[in-house]
Amino acid sequence: MATPASTQATRALSGPGVHARAENLVRAGLWPAFLLALLAVLVIYPIGKLVVGALTTVSPMAARDGLAPLTLENFRELATNTTAHAAALNSLLACGTGALFSVVIGLYFAWVVVRTNTPLKGVIRSAGIMPLFIPPLVAGFAWSLLGSPQTGLINVALQAIGVPWTVNFYSLAGIALVFGAYYAPYVFMFTAAALENMDPSLEEASEVCGASVLSTTLRVTFPLMAPAILSGGLLAFVVMLGVYGTPAILGTPANEPFLTTYLFTLLSWTPPLYNKAAAVSMLLVAVTAFGIWLQQRVLSGRSFVTVAGKSFRPKILDLGRWRYLTFAFALLYLVLVVVLPYFALLVVAFRKYMFVPDLASLFDTSQYSLIHFRALFDNPLTMRSIRNSLVVGGGAAIFGGMLAFAVAYTVQRTQAPLRRPLDYIATVPVAIPGLVIGVAYLWAWVGLPGGLYGTTAILAIAFVARFLPDTMKSLSGSLVQIHRELEEASWICGRGLLATIHRVVVPLTWPGILAGMTLLFVLSIRELGSSLFLYTSDTIIMSVLLLDFWEGGSIGVSAAFSVFQSVLLLLIIGAVSHLTSRKRRI
Repeated sequence: MATPASTQATRALSGPGVHARAENLVRAGLWPAFLLALLAVLVIYPIGKLVVGALTTVSPMAARDGLAPLTLENFRELATNTTAHAAALNSLLACGTGALFSVVIGLYFAWVVVRTNTPLKGVIRSAGIMPLFIPPLVAGFAWSLLGSPQTGLINVALQAIGVPWTVNFYSLAGIALVFGAYYAPYVFMFTAAALENMDPSLEEASEVCGASVLSTTLRVTFPLMAPAILSGGLLAFVVMLGVYGTPAILGTPANEPFLTTYLFTLLSWTPPLYNKAAAVSMLLVAVTAFGIWLQQRVLSGRSFVTVAGKSFRPKILDLGRWRYLTFAFALLYLVLVVVLPYFALLVVAFRKYMFVPDLASLFDTSQYSLIHFRALFDNPLTMRSIRNSLVVGGGAAIFGGMLAFAVAYTVQRTQAPLRRPLDYIATVPVAIPGLVIGVAYLWAWVGLPGGLYGTTAILAIAFVARFLPDTMKSLSGSLVQIHRELEEASWICGRGLLATIHRVVVPLTWPGILAGMTLLFVLSIRELGSSLFLYTSDTIIMSVLLLDFWEGGSIGVSAAFSVFQSVLLLLIIGAVSHLTSRKRRI
Protein backbone atom coordinates (compact mmCIF):
# COMPACT_ATOMS: atom_id res chain seq x y z
CA MET A 1 0.00 0.00 0.00
CA ALA A 2 1.34 3.44 -0.87
CA THR A 3 2.32 5.62 2.09
CA PRO A 4 1.33 9.33 2.31
CA ALA A 5 4.96 10.24 1.71
CA SER A 6 5.22 8.14 -1.46
CA THR A 7 1.85 9.51 -2.71
CA GLN A 8 3.06 13.06 -2.17
CA ALA A 9 6.32 12.27 -3.98
CA THR A 10 4.43 10.75 -6.89
CA ARG A 11 2.24 13.81 -7.23
CA ALA A 12 5.29 16.03 -7.15
CA LEU A 13 6.89 14.03 -9.90
CA SER A 14 3.79 14.01 -12.09
CA GLY A 15 2.91 17.68 -11.73
CA PRO A 16 4.39 20.81 -13.27
CA GLY A 17 7.02 21.16 -10.55
CA VAL A 18 10.55 19.86 -10.19
CA HIS A 19 10.15 16.81 -12.38
CA ALA A 20 8.59 18.84 -15.19
CA ARG A 21 11.46 21.29 -15.06
CA ALA A 22 13.97 18.45 -15.04
CA GLU A 23 12.57 16.74 -18.11
CA ASN A 24 11.35 19.74 -20.04
CA LEU A 25 13.71 19.26 -22.98
CA VAL A 26 13.21 15.52 -22.97
CA ARG A 27 9.42 15.69 -22.95
CA ALA A 28 9.41 18.35 -25.65
CA GLY A 29 11.36 15.96 -27.85
CA LEU A 30 14.21 18.39 -28.44
CA TRP A 31 16.86 16.21 -26.80
CA PRO A 32 15.96 12.93 -28.57
CA ALA A 33 15.60 14.90 -31.82
CA PHE A 34 19.15 16.18 -31.37
CA LEU A 35 20.41 12.63 -30.74
CA LEU A 36 18.47 11.37 -33.78
CA ALA A 37 20.07 14.06 -35.94
CA LEU A 38 23.50 13.05 -34.64
CA LEU A 39 22.88 9.38 -35.35
CA ALA A 40 21.53 10.28 -38.78
CA VAL A 41 24.87 11.88 -39.61
CA LEU A 42 26.80 8.94 -38.17
CA VAL A 43 24.72 6.06 -39.57
CA ILE A 44 21.86 6.95 -41.90
CA TYR A 45 23.66 9.47 -44.13
CA PRO A 46 26.69 7.24 -44.93
CA ILE A 47 24.51 4.19 -45.59
CA GLY A 48 22.21 6.29 -47.76
CA LYS A 49 25.17 7.55 -49.79
CA LEU A 50 26.35 3.96 -50.17
CA VAL A 51 22.96 2.91 -51.54
CA VAL A 52 23.02 5.78 -54.03
CA GLY A 53 26.58 4.87 -55.04
CA ALA A 54 25.53 1.27 -55.72
CA LEU A 55 22.70 2.50 -57.95
CA THR A 56 24.76 4.97 -60.01
CA THR A 57 27.89 4.95 -62.14
CA VAL A 58 29.31 8.27 -60.87
CA SER A 59 32.27 8.34 -58.49
CA PRO A 60 31.80 9.91 -55.02
CA MET A 61 33.98 12.89 -56.01
CA ALA A 62 31.62 13.75 -58.88
CA ALA A 63 28.43 12.80 -57.05
CA ARG A 64 28.38 16.10 -55.13
CA ASP A 65 27.51 17.93 -58.36
CA GLY A 66 24.05 16.41 -58.37
CA LEU A 67 22.17 13.11 -58.29
CA ALA A 68 23.22 10.89 -61.19
CA PRO A 69 20.70 8.70 -63.06
CA LEU A 70 19.87 5.52 -61.16
CA THR A 71 20.78 2.18 -62.69
CA LEU A 72 21.18 -1.49 -61.80
CA GLU A 73 24.25 -1.85 -63.99
CA ASN A 74 26.61 -2.49 -61.02
CA PHE A 75 24.47 -5.36 -59.78
CA ARG A 76 24.15 -6.81 -63.29
CA GLU A 77 27.94 -6.87 -63.60
CA LEU A 78 28.23 -8.61 -60.23
CA ALA A 79 25.69 -11.19 -61.34
CA THR A 80 27.89 -12.15 -64.30
CA ASN A 81 31.29 -11.86 -62.58
CA THR A 82 32.78 -15.28 -61.77
CA THR A 83 35.17 -13.84 -59.19
CA ALA A 84 32.26 -12.25 -57.34
CA HIS A 85 30.42 -15.60 -57.44
CA ALA A 86 33.42 -17.42 -55.97
CA ALA A 87 33.90 -14.72 -53.33
CA ALA A 88 30.25 -14.91 -52.25
CA LEU A 89 30.28 -18.71 -52.14
CA ASN A 90 33.54 -18.85 -50.16
CA SER A 91 32.27 -16.23 -47.70
CA LEU A 92 29.02 -18.10 -47.09
CA LEU A 93 30.75 -21.49 -46.74
CA ALA A 94 33.59 -20.34 -44.45
CA CYS A 95 31.46 -18.00 -42.32
CA GLY A 96 28.57 -20.45 -42.10
CA THR A 97 30.86 -23.32 -41.10
CA GLY A 98 32.74 -21.04 -38.73
CA ALA A 99 29.45 -19.98 -37.14
CA LEU A 100 28.55 -23.64 -36.55
CA PHE A 101 31.96 -24.24 -34.95
CA SER A 102 31.48 -21.16 -32.77
CA VAL A 103 28.07 -22.41 -31.62
CA VAL A 104 29.50 -25.80 -30.62
CA ILE A 105 32.48 -24.27 -28.78
CA GLY A 106 30.53 -21.42 -27.16
CA LEU A 107 27.68 -23.69 -26.07
CA TYR A 108 30.14 -26.16 -24.57
CA PHE A 109 31.88 -23.45 -22.56
CA ALA A 110 28.58 -22.00 -21.35
CA TRP A 111 27.33 -25.42 -20.23
CA VAL A 112 30.60 -26.21 -18.42
CA VAL A 113 30.75 -22.86 -16.62
CA VAL A 114 27.09 -22.54 -15.62
CA ARG A 115 25.79 -26.09 -15.22
CA THR A 116 28.69 -28.30 -14.08
CA ASN A 117 31.03 -28.61 -11.13
CA THR A 118 34.13 -28.40 -13.32
CA PRO A 119 37.05 -26.98 -11.29
CA LEU A 120 38.50 -23.50 -11.87
CA LYS A 121 35.42 -22.24 -13.67
CA GLY A 122 36.73 -18.69 -13.37
CA VAL A 123 39.71 -19.66 -15.52
CA ILE A 124 37.40 -21.36 -18.02
CA ARG A 125 35.17 -18.26 -18.21
CA SER A 126 38.22 -16.10 -18.87
CA ALA A 127 39.40 -18.54 -21.55
CA GLY A 128 35.97 -18.37 -23.14
CA ILE A 129 36.11 -14.61 -23.76
CA MET A 130 39.86 -14.04 -24.17
CA PRO A 131 39.88 -14.51 -27.98
CA LEU A 132 37.70 -11.38 -28.26
CA PHE A 133 40.76 -9.26 -27.48
CA ILE A 134 42.90 -10.82 -30.22
CA PRO A 135 42.65 -8.82 -33.48
CA PRO A 136 41.52 -10.92 -36.45
CA LEU A 137 44.58 -9.78 -38.39
CA VAL A 138 46.89 -11.00 -35.61
CA ALA A 139 45.00 -14.30 -35.36
CA GLY A 140 45.25 -14.88 -39.11
CA PHE A 141 48.92 -13.96 -39.14
CA ALA A 142 49.70 -16.26 -36.18
CA TRP A 143 47.97 -19.23 -37.79
CA SER A 144 49.77 -18.58 -41.07
CA LEU A 145 52.99 -19.05 -39.09
CA LEU A 146 51.64 -22.21 -37.47
CA GLY A 147 49.72 -23.80 -40.35
CA SER A 148 51.64 -22.96 -43.50
CA PRO A 149 51.98 -26.24 -45.44
CA GLN A 150 55.68 -25.66 -46.13
CA THR A 151 57.11 -23.69 -43.19
CA GLY A 152 54.42 -23.85 -40.50
CA LEU A 153 55.71 -24.57 -37.01
CA ILE A 154 53.10 -27.28 -36.49
CA ASN A 155 54.30 -29.12 -39.60
CA VAL A 156 57.92 -28.76 -38.46
CA ALA A 157 56.98 -30.36 -35.14
CA LEU A 158 55.00 -33.16 -36.83
CA GLN A 159 57.92 -33.99 -39.09
CA ALA A 160 60.31 -34.01 -36.12
CA ILE A 161 58.26 -36.66 -34.30
CA GLY A 162 57.69 -38.72 -37.46
CA VAL A 163 53.99 -38.00 -38.00
CA PRO A 164 53.25 -38.07 -41.77
CA TRP A 165 50.53 -35.42 -41.59
CA THR A 166 50.55 -31.92 -42.99
CA VAL A 167 48.41 -29.11 -41.60
CA ASN A 168 47.29 -26.49 -44.12
CA PHE A 169 45.45 -23.42 -42.88
CA TYR A 170 45.71 -21.77 -46.31
CA SER A 171 42.28 -23.16 -47.16
CA LEU A 172 38.56 -22.62 -46.59
CA ALA A 173 38.61 -25.25 -43.85
CA GLY A 174 41.49 -23.49 -42.10
CA ILE A 175 39.74 -20.13 -42.27
CA ALA A 176 36.51 -21.68 -40.94
CA LEU A 177 38.38 -23.24 -38.01
CA VAL A 178 40.04 -19.92 -37.14
CA PHE A 179 36.69 -18.12 -37.43
CA GLY A 180 34.94 -20.66 -35.21
CA ALA A 181 37.62 -20.63 -32.53
CA TYR A 182 37.96 -16.86 -32.29
CA TYR A 183 34.28 -15.90 -32.50
CA ALA A 184 32.93 -18.55 -30.14
CA PRO A 185 32.95 -15.96 -27.29
CA TYR A 186 29.91 -14.28 -28.88
CA VAL A 187 27.92 -17.49 -28.54
CA PHE A 188 29.38 -18.13 -25.09
CA MET A 189 28.19 -14.77 -23.73
CA PHE A 190 24.65 -15.20 -25.09
CA THR A 191 24.18 -18.83 -24.02
CA ALA A 192 25.83 -18.48 -20.58
CA ALA A 193 23.38 -15.71 -19.69
CA ALA A 194 20.46 -17.85 -20.93
CA LEU A 195 21.55 -20.85 -18.87
CA GLU A 196 21.92 -18.73 -15.74
CA ASN A 197 18.36 -17.39 -16.14
CA MET A 198 16.72 -20.72 -16.98
CA ASP A 199 14.37 -22.32 -14.45
CA PRO A 200 15.66 -25.91 -13.94
CA SER A 201 12.18 -27.31 -13.16
CA LEU A 202 11.63 -28.34 -16.79
CA GLU A 203 14.88 -30.29 -16.82
CA GLU A 204 14.00 -31.89 -13.49
CA ALA A 205 10.61 -32.94 -14.91
CA SER A 206 12.37 -34.56 -17.86
CA GLU A 207 14.66 -36.53 -15.58
CA VAL A 208 11.72 -37.61 -13.39
CA CYS A 209 10.14 -39.06 -16.54
CA GLY A 210 13.21 -41.25 -16.99
CA ALA A 211 15.26 -39.24 -19.47
CA SER A 212 19.03 -39.34 -19.09
CA VAL A 213 21.14 -36.25 -18.43
CA LEU A 214 22.36 -36.23 -22.03
CA SER A 215 18.84 -36.64 -23.42
CA THR A 216 17.52 -33.88 -21.18
CA THR A 217 20.31 -31.54 -22.25
CA LEU A 218 19.77 -32.21 -25.96
CA ARG A 219 15.95 -32.34 -25.95
CA VAL A 220 15.02 -29.79 -23.26
CA THR A 221 17.87 -27.47 -22.28
CA PHE A 222 19.32 -26.61 -25.68
CA PRO A 223 15.93 -26.22 -27.48
CA LEU A 224 14.81 -23.77 -24.79
CA MET A 225 17.99 -21.80 -25.45
CA ALA A 226 17.23 -21.48 -29.18
CA PRO A 227 16.91 -17.65 -29.08
CA ALA A 228 20.29 -17.27 -27.38
CA ILE A 229 21.97 -19.86 -29.61
CA LEU A 230 20.58 -18.33 -32.80
CA SER A 231 21.39 -14.79 -31.66
CA GLY A 232 24.97 -15.67 -30.75
CA GLY A 233 25.52 -17.72 -33.89
CA LEU A 234 24.01 -15.02 -36.10
CA LEU A 235 26.14 -12.32 -34.50
CA ALA A 236 29.25 -14.47 -34.99
CA PHE A 237 28.28 -15.04 -38.65
CA VAL A 238 27.73 -11.32 -39.25
CA VAL A 239 31.06 -10.39 -37.68
CA MET A 240 32.91 -13.08 -39.66
CA LEU A 241 31.30 -11.87 -42.88
CA GLY A 242 32.84 -8.43 -42.45
CA VAL A 243 36.34 -9.53 -41.40
CA TYR A 244 39.12 -8.72 -43.84
CA GLY A 245 42.37 -9.63 -42.06
CA THR A 246 41.91 -13.38 -41.63
CA PRO A 247 40.70 -14.12 -45.20
CA ALA A 248 43.39 -11.82 -46.63
CA ILE A 249 46.21 -13.66 -44.89
CA LEU A 250 44.92 -17.24 -45.05
CA GLY A 251 42.84 -17.06 -48.23
CA THR A 252 45.11 -15.09 -50.58
CA PRO A 253 47.94 -17.69 -50.76
CA ALA A 254 45.35 -20.33 -51.70
CA ASN A 255 43.71 -17.99 -54.25
CA GLU A 256 40.41 -18.17 -52.36
CA PRO A 257 38.59 -14.83 -52.75
CA PHE A 258 36.14 -13.55 -50.12
CA LEU A 259 33.64 -10.74 -50.38
CA THR A 260 35.79 -8.56 -48.14
CA THR A 261 39.02 -9.22 -50.06
CA TYR A 262 37.19 -8.77 -53.38
CA LEU A 263 35.79 -5.48 -52.09
CA PHE A 264 39.27 -4.32 -51.14
CA THR A 265 40.57 -5.32 -54.57
CA LEU A 266 37.91 -3.20 -56.31
CA LEU A 267 39.01 -0.10 -54.38
CA SER A 268 42.72 -0.88 -54.88
CA TRP A 269 42.53 -0.76 -58.68
CA THR A 270 43.48 2.34 -60.66
CA PRO A 271 41.10 4.04 -60.94
CA PRO A 272 39.14 2.64 -57.97
CA LEU A 273 35.82 1.01 -58.85
CA TYR A 274 33.77 2.87 -56.24
CA ASN A 275 30.34 1.96 -57.59
CA LYS A 276 31.05 -1.76 -57.89
CA ALA A 277 32.48 -1.69 -54.37
CA ALA A 278 29.27 -0.05 -53.16
CA ALA A 279 27.26 -2.81 -54.84
CA VAL A 280 29.36 -5.50 -53.13
CA SER A 281 28.84 -3.68 -49.83
CA MET A 282 25.09 -3.75 -50.34
CA LEU A 283 25.37 -7.49 -51.04
CA LEU A 284 27.04 -7.94 -47.65
CA VAL A 285 24.28 -5.94 -45.98
CA ALA A 286 21.62 -7.98 -47.80
CA VAL A 287 23.09 -11.28 -46.59
CA THR A 288 23.17 -9.93 -43.04
CA ALA A 289 19.58 -8.69 -43.27
CA PHE A 290 18.46 -12.09 -44.58
CA GLY A 291 20.10 -13.78 -41.59
CA ILE A 292 18.23 -11.52 -39.17
CA TRP A 293 14.95 -12.13 -41.00
CA LEU A 294 15.55 -15.89 -40.93
CA GLN A 295 16.18 -15.80 -37.19
CA GLN A 296 12.91 -13.97 -36.57
CA ARG A 297 11.03 -16.34 -38.88
CA VAL A 298 12.32 -19.42 -37.09
CA LEU A 299 11.56 -18.06 -33.63
CA SER A 300 8.20 -16.42 -34.37
CA GLY A 301 5.15 -18.07 -32.86
CA ARG A 302 7.14 -20.14 -30.36
CA SER A 303 7.38 -19.68 -26.62
CA PHE A 304 10.70 -19.90 -24.84
CA VAL A 305 9.61 -18.56 -21.44
CA THR A 306 11.53 -20.32 -18.66
CA VAL A 307 11.74 -17.62 -15.97
CA ALA A 308 8.68 -17.36 -13.73
CA GLY A 309 7.93 -15.34 -10.62
CA LYS A 310 9.49 -17.77 -8.14
CA SER A 311 13.16 -17.70 -7.31
CA PHE A 312 15.51 -20.47 -8.44
CA ARG A 313 19.14 -21.38 -8.80
CA PRO A 314 20.67 -22.99 -11.88
CA LYS A 315 21.04 -26.72 -11.48
CA ILE A 316 24.67 -27.81 -11.08
CA LEU A 317 25.48 -31.20 -12.57
CA ASP A 318 28.00 -33.34 -10.67
CA LEU A 319 30.31 -34.77 -13.33
CA GLY A 320 32.38 -36.87 -10.94
CA ARG A 321 35.73 -37.73 -12.44
CA TRP A 322 34.58 -36.42 -15.82
CA ARG A 323 34.91 -32.86 -14.50
CA TYR A 324 38.66 -33.07 -15.02
CA LEU A 325 38.10 -34.01 -18.65
CA THR A 326 35.84 -30.97 -19.21
CA PHE A 327 38.52 -28.79 -17.60
CA ALA A 328 41.16 -30.37 -19.85
CA PHE A 329 39.12 -29.53 -22.96
CA ALA A 330 38.78 -25.92 -21.80
CA LEU A 331 42.50 -25.73 -21.12
CA LEU A 332 43.22 -27.23 -24.56
CA TYR A 333 41.08 -24.53 -26.17
CA LEU A 334 43.02 -21.83 -24.31
CA VAL A 335 46.33 -23.34 -25.44
CA LEU A 336 45.25 -23.68 -29.10
CA VAL A 337 43.60 -20.29 -29.44
CA VAL A 338 45.81 -18.07 -27.26
CA VAL A 339 49.03 -19.71 -26.09
CA LEU A 340 50.12 -21.50 -29.28
CA PRO A 341 49.51 -18.57 -31.67
CA TYR A 342 51.36 -16.13 -29.41
CA PHE A 343 54.18 -18.63 -29.03
CA ALA A 344 54.50 -18.62 -32.82
CA LEU A 345 54.46 -14.81 -32.89
CA LEU A 346 57.18 -14.63 -30.23
CA VAL A 347 59.35 -17.16 -32.06
CA VAL A 348 59.13 -15.30 -35.38
CA ALA A 349 59.42 -11.87 -33.74
CA PHE A 350 62.73 -12.71 -32.00
CA ARG A 351 64.14 -15.19 -34.54
CA LYS A 352 66.68 -13.80 -37.01
CA TYR A 353 65.42 -15.89 -39.91
CA MET A 354 61.97 -17.27 -40.58
CA PHE A 355 63.24 -20.65 -41.84
CA VAL A 356 63.12 -23.40 -39.18
CA PRO A 357 64.88 -26.51 -40.59
CA ASP A 358 64.11 -28.78 -37.63
CA LEU A 359 62.70 -28.79 -34.13
CA ALA A 360 66.12 -28.53 -32.46
CA SER A 361 66.91 -25.22 -34.19
CA LEU A 362 63.76 -23.78 -32.68
CA PHE A 363 65.49 -23.78 -29.28
CA ASP A 364 68.89 -22.55 -30.50
CA THR A 365 69.34 -19.25 -28.64
CA SER A 366 71.95 -18.02 -31.14
CA GLN A 367 69.16 -17.75 -33.72
CA TYR A 368 67.30 -15.10 -31.73
CA SER A 369 67.85 -11.34 -31.47
CA LEU A 370 66.02 -7.98 -31.40
CA ILE A 371 66.69 -7.28 -35.06
CA HIS A 372 63.02 -7.19 -36.05
CA PHE A 373 62.10 -4.86 -33.18
CA ARG A 374 64.93 -2.51 -34.18
CA ALA A 375 63.70 -2.51 -37.77
CA LEU A 376 60.17 -1.89 -36.53
CA PHE A 377 60.99 1.19 -34.47
CA ASP A 378 63.52 2.52 -36.98
CA ASN A 379 60.60 2.92 -39.38
CA PRO A 380 59.14 6.45 -38.92
CA LEU A 381 55.66 5.15 -39.75
CA THR A 382 55.66 2.97 -36.64
CA MET A 383 55.60 5.76 -34.06
CA ARG A 384 53.22 7.74 -36.26
CA SER A 385 50.80 4.79 -36.38
CA ILE A 386 51.02 4.31 -32.62
CA ARG A 387 50.29 7.98 -31.95
CA ASN A 388 47.43 7.99 -34.45
CA SER A 389 45.94 4.81 -32.98
CA LEU A 390 46.02 6.22 -29.46
CA VAL A 391 44.50 9.52 -30.62
CA VAL A 392 41.80 7.82 -32.70
CA GLY A 393 41.05 5.23 -29.99
CA GLY A 394 40.97 7.85 -27.25
CA GLY A 395 38.75 10.19 -29.27
CA ALA A 396 36.39 7.36 -30.20
CA ALA A 397 36.23 6.19 -26.57
CA ILE A 398 35.40 9.66 -25.21
CA PHE A 399 32.92 10.72 -27.90
CA GLY A 400 31.42 7.25 -28.29
CA GLY A 401 31.14 6.75 -24.53
CA MET A 402 29.29 10.05 -24.11
CA LEU A 403 26.99 9.33 -27.05
CA ALA A 404 26.26 5.77 -25.93
CA PHE A 405 25.46 6.97 -22.41
CA ALA A 406 23.17 9.71 -23.71
CA VAL A 407 21.29 7.34 -26.01
CA ALA A 408 21.07 4.52 -23.44
CA TYR A 409 19.84 6.88 -20.70
CA THR A 410 17.25 8.48 -23.00
CA VAL A 411 15.95 5.10 -24.16
CA GLN A 412 15.93 3.29 -20.81
CA ARG A 413 15.32 5.96 -18.18
CA THR A 414 12.93 8.45 -19.81
CA GLN A 415 9.55 8.47 -21.51
CA ALA A 416 10.80 10.81 -24.22
CA PRO A 417 9.16 10.70 -27.65
CA LEU A 418 11.24 9.23 -30.46
CA ARG A 419 13.15 6.99 -28.06
CA ARG A 420 12.18 3.83 -29.96
CA PRO A 421 13.51 5.06 -33.32
CA LEU A 422 16.56 6.30 -31.44
CA ASP A 423 17.18 2.84 -30.02
CA TYR A 424 16.67 1.18 -33.41
CA ILE A 425 19.01 3.47 -35.34
CA ALA A 426 21.69 3.17 -32.65
CA THR A 427 21.68 -0.62 -32.96
CA VAL A 428 21.59 -0.75 -36.79
CA PRO A 429 25.43 -0.92 -37.13
CA VAL A 430 25.49 -4.30 -35.39
CA ALA A 431 24.19 -5.77 -38.66
CA ILE A 432 26.64 -3.86 -40.89
CA PRO A 433 30.14 -5.33 -41.43
CA GLY A 434 33.06 -3.07 -40.57
CA LEU A 435 34.36 -3.00 -44.13
CA VAL A 436 30.96 -1.73 -45.30
CA ILE A 437 31.12 1.07 -42.72
CA GLY A 438 34.46 2.08 -44.18
CA VAL A 439 33.12 2.11 -47.76
CA ALA A 440 30.01 4.02 -46.63
CA TYR A 441 32.13 6.71 -44.96
CA LEU A 442 34.29 6.89 -48.05
CA TRP A 443 31.20 7.64 -50.14
CA ALA A 444 29.81 10.03 -47.53
CA TRP A 445 32.81 12.29 -47.01
CA VAL A 446 35.37 11.95 -49.80
CA GLY A 447 33.48 14.26 -52.15
CA LEU A 448 32.53 16.93 -49.60
CA PRO A 449 34.54 20.07 -48.87
CA GLY A 450 35.70 20.79 -45.34
CA GLY A 451 38.68 18.47 -45.02
CA LEU A 452 37.13 15.74 -42.85
CA TYR A 453 38.20 12.92 -45.16
CA GLY A 454 41.83 11.93 -44.60
CA THR A 455 41.93 13.02 -40.94
CA THR A 456 42.04 11.08 -37.70
CA ALA A 457 38.61 12.54 -36.91
CA ILE A 458 36.85 10.56 -39.64
CA LEU A 459 38.50 7.37 -38.39
CA ALA A 460 37.29 8.04 -34.83
CA ILE A 461 33.77 8.85 -36.05
CA ALA A 462 33.64 5.70 -38.18
CA PHE A 463 34.73 3.60 -35.19
CA VAL A 464 32.05 5.22 -33.01
CA ALA A 465 29.39 4.36 -35.58
CA ARG A 466 30.79 0.84 -36.00
CA PHE A 467 30.91 -0.04 -32.29
CA LEU A 468 28.10 2.07 -30.82
CA PRO A 469 25.85 -1.01 -30.26
CA ASP A 470 28.66 -2.78 -28.35
CA THR A 471 29.26 0.27 -26.16
CA MET A 472 25.53 0.73 -25.47
CA LYS A 473 25.19 -2.92 -24.48
CA SER A 474 28.05 -2.55 -22.02
CA LEU A 475 26.47 0.58 -20.50
CA SER A 476 22.89 -0.70 -20.41
CA GLY A 477 23.66 -3.31 -17.76
CA SER A 478 24.88 -0.64 -15.35
CA LEU A 479 21.85 1.60 -15.98
CA VAL A 480 19.38 -1.23 -15.39
CA GLN A 481 20.87 -1.86 -11.94
CA ILE A 482 20.03 1.67 -10.71
CA HIS A 483 16.60 1.94 -9.07
CA ARG A 484 14.49 4.87 -10.21
CA GLU A 485 13.89 5.88 -6.58
CA LEU A 486 17.42 7.30 -6.44
CA GLU A 487 16.70 9.68 -9.32
CA GLU A 488 13.27 10.52 -7.96
CA ALA A 489 14.79 11.39 -4.59
CA SER A 490 17.21 13.75 -6.33
CA TRP A 491 14.35 15.42 -8.23
CA ILE A 492 12.34 15.85 -5.00
CA CYS A 493 15.36 17.56 -3.45
CA GLY A 494 15.22 20.16 -6.20
CA ARG A 495 17.90 18.96 -8.58
CA GLY A 496 17.30 19.06 -12.32
CA LEU A 497 17.86 16.33 -14.83
CA LEU A 498 21.47 17.22 -15.64
CA ALA A 499 22.37 17.61 -11.96
CA THR A 500 20.77 14.25 -11.19
CA ILE A 501 22.71 12.57 -13.95
CA HIS A 502 25.94 14.25 -12.82
CA ARG A 503 25.56 13.65 -9.08
CA VAL A 504 23.65 10.34 -8.97
CA VAL A 505 23.60 8.35 -12.20
CA VAL A 506 27.17 8.86 -13.44
CA PRO A 507 28.89 8.01 -10.10
CA LEU A 508 26.82 4.85 -9.72
CA THR A 509 27.37 3.72 -13.30
CA TRP A 510 30.98 4.85 -13.59
CA PRO A 511 32.46 1.32 -13.64
CA GLY A 512 30.10 0.44 -16.51
CA ILE A 513 30.87 3.69 -18.34
CA LEU A 514 34.60 3.09 -17.97
CA ALA A 515 34.20 -0.50 -19.15
CA GLY A 516 32.21 0.64 -22.20
CA MET A 517 34.77 3.30 -23.09
CA THR A 518 37.59 0.79 -22.65
CA LEU A 519 35.79 -1.69 -24.88
CA LEU A 520 35.40 0.98 -27.55
CA PHE A 521 39.07 1.95 -27.22
CA VAL A 522 40.25 -1.67 -27.55
CA LEU A 523 37.94 -2.37 -30.50
CA SER A 524 39.18 0.80 -32.20
CA ILE A 525 42.83 -0.16 -31.72
CA ARG A 526 42.31 -3.59 -33.27
CA GLU A 527 39.85 -2.55 -36.02
CA LEU A 528 41.05 -2.90 -39.60
CA GLY A 529 38.04 -3.10 -41.91
CA SER A 530 36.51 0.30 -41.13
CA SER A 531 39.86 2.08 -41.59
CA LEU A 532 41.13 0.46 -44.80
CA PHE A 533 39.57 3.11 -47.05
CA LEU A 534 39.75 6.13 -44.73
CA TYR A 535 43.42 6.49 -43.81
CA THR A 536 46.27 8.41 -45.45
CA SER A 537 50.03 8.21 -44.95
CA ASP A 538 49.66 10.88 -42.26
CA THR A 539 46.76 9.18 -40.44
CA ILE A 540 47.85 5.54 -40.75
CA ILE A 541 47.06 3.42 -37.68
CA MET A 542 48.66 0.29 -36.27
CA SER A 543 46.32 -2.30 -37.79
CA VAL A 544 46.79 -0.87 -41.29
CA LEU A 545 50.57 -0.63 -40.91
CA LEU A 546 50.68 -4.23 -39.67
CA LEU A 547 48.86 -5.31 -42.85
CA ASP A 548 51.31 -3.28 -44.93
CA PHE A 549 54.28 -4.99 -43.26
CA TRP A 550 52.80 -8.42 -43.99
CA GLU A 551 51.92 -7.60 -47.60
CA GLY A 552 55.46 -6.25 -48.06
CA GLY A 553 56.97 -9.57 -46.97
CA SER A 554 58.38 -8.29 -43.64
CA ILE A 555 57.23 -11.34 -41.69
CA GLY A 556 59.57 -10.84 -38.71
CA VAL A 557 58.65 -7.16 -38.38
CA SER A 558 54.96 -8.08 -38.66
CA ALA A 559 55.35 -10.57 -35.81
CA ALA A 560 57.21 -8.00 -33.70
CA PHE A 561 54.49 -5.43 -34.30
CA SER A 562 51.78 -7.99 -33.43
CA VAL A 563 53.51 -8.73 -30.13
CA PHE A 564 53.87 -5.01 -29.35
CA GLN A 565 50.22 -4.30 -30.18
CA SER A 566 49.01 -7.21 -28.02
CA VAL A 567 51.17 -6.14 -25.06
CA LEU A 568 49.88 -2.57 -25.41
CA LEU A 569 46.25 -3.75 -25.35
CA LEU A 570 46.94 -6.02 -22.39
CA LEU A 571 48.49 -3.15 -20.41
CA ILE A 572 45.56 -0.86 -21.18
CA ILE A 573 42.99 -3.48 -20.18
CA GLY A 574 44.92 -4.25 -17.00
CA ALA A 575 45.19 -0.57 -16.06
CA VAL A 576 41.47 0.02 -16.57
CA SER A 577 40.57 -3.14 -14.63
CA HIS A 578 42.74 -1.89 -11.76
CA LEU A 579 41.06 1.53 -11.80
CA THR A 580 37.61 -0.05 -11.91
CA SER A 581 38.35 -2.37 -8.98
CA ARG A 582 39.69 0.56 -6.94
CA LYS A 583 36.58 2.59 -7.70
CA ARG A 584 34.34 -0.25 -6.55
CA ARG A 585 36.30 -0.63 -3.30
CA ILE A 586 35.99 3.08 -2.61
